[in-house]
Amino acid sequence: MTVRVHGRNMQVSQEVRTIAEDRVEHAGRIFDDGGVVDVEFTEYRNPRIDEKYTVEITSNVAGHIVRIESGAADERSALDGAADKFERQLRRLKERLIQRNRVANKALNHEQPDSDVTSDRGGGIVRTKRFLMKPMTAEEAVLQMEMLGHDFFFFLDAESERHCVVYHRRDGNIGLIEPE
Repeated sequence: MTVRVHGRNMQVSQEVRTIAEDRVEHAGRIFDDGGVVDVEFTEYRNPRIDEKYTVEITSNVAGHIVRIESGAADERSALDGAADKFERQLRRLKERLIQRNRVANKALNHEQPDSDVTSDRGGGIVRTKRFLMKPMTAEEAVLQMEMLGHDFFFFLDAESERHCVVYHRRDGNIGLIEPE
């Protein structure tokens, strides 16, 4: 596993860099895929903010992007919180992948999802993201959405080869939007 440590608005000391590499490699033992993990320290110089330091850990593990963010008053506390969250998220991902493989042998009942129409909030495009879309099932897309911590996820359906969206509904369920 390759760990890249860098800072935004600050210089990361060699001591903290070494601790970060050790903690992330220790958490990464759950998956032995040898991927790249990006650890970014950010310092906020606003005296009104209690969490002066933020640590963000991002990794592509088993084809899923795992992103963790934790803040604290000092670098080490923020790192400890982020490393603990990262390890929990990796364990959760591995358990879900194992469970999905167990359930894959059973026939799944697919229901027609409800479609919700949301209003346009106005405003212009402020950011554009581009990423490689590999075909996946709706269940994989839901897992990816939860690993990223997003409210929705746009994906290429492996079965129909059409672009779809999974999203969190207000009632706590998951919705799927498919083109006709």
